[in-house]
Amino acid sequence: MRCVEAASEIKLDNILYLTDFSEPADAALPFATALAREYGSKVYALHVLRPDVYTCMAPEFSNVVTPGLEQAAEAKMRQIESRLNGLPHESIIEWGADVFPTLQRVVRKNDIDLVVLGTHGRRGVQKFFLGSVAEEIWRRASVPVLTIGPGVSRARNSERLHCVLFVTDFTAESLAALPHAVSMAREYRAHLVLLHVIRQFNKNEIWNELTSADAIYHLSQIVPPEARLWNRPELVIKHGEPAKDIIDTAARCDADLIVLGVCGGDHSGIATHVGRTTAHEVVLNATCPVLTVRG
Repeated sequence: MRCVEAASEIKLDNILYLTDFSEPADAALPFATALAREYGSKVYALHVLRPDVYTCMAPEFSNVVTPGLEQAAEAKMRQIESRLNGLPHESIIEWGADVFPTLQRVVRKNDIDLVVLGTHGRRGVQKFFLGSVAEEIWRRASVPVLTIGPGVSRARNSERLHCVLFVTDFTAESLAALPHAVSMAREYRAHLVLLHVIRQFNKNEIWNELTSADAIYHLSQIVPPEARLWNRPELVIKHGEPAKDIIDTAARCDADLIVLGVCGGDHSGIATHVGRTTAHEVVLNATCPVLTVRG
């Protein structure tokens, strides 16, 4: 069983805040700035202008429309910059047919350590950060992604990080996120909860007790004592459906952050208790931000 290295520390020198100027994106900004203040990070605010959205229906007007769109984006960026007062920051406006390739170029160029974005539950033409685009970002991004979903209240204190919930199925992909959970719990002196969900296939009580005992043992081994946490991690085993039990456990322990491993490459969904539906359900229904780390 793999253990997180005791000296593991996450580096957040550069944070990329992705915005489409929507209300959900606006809700994510306080979390980006709170992390930047805690870690002394520089914030890069990125907006991607998509030609297929703005100009494909009237290409003959693109020479007129394009400057106006850029000016409008610059004006909105200035509003964001006013909220970044006191923090090192830089605004970036890029044209791109697709969000992810543009984002990835910015990530590589500026040595980004974390992407922060907001999501909404819209569908169809208005779907932007949630759905295929959001999943592509958190599944393919070369850095961790902090997603603030529609279930996160605008009244939530973005400065607070008292409890971190780490979810694992003990695969290498899920454990790739463990150093981030441990490091952030240590940075904020937060309580760390380790959760493993056993799918409820077998109703035999003796079998469930055996599998629970085995899972508890493995959970107890992944974080060594020398990890320098402020208190002993809480170990939680659930029998049921992963998405529901992740959300329920987060609510029970009043988690301020859920940390999950995600499958990279062409695989879909969250590596912990794999499933595209699980990934979407956690992000859609979590009342706290979700940090995904590609395994």
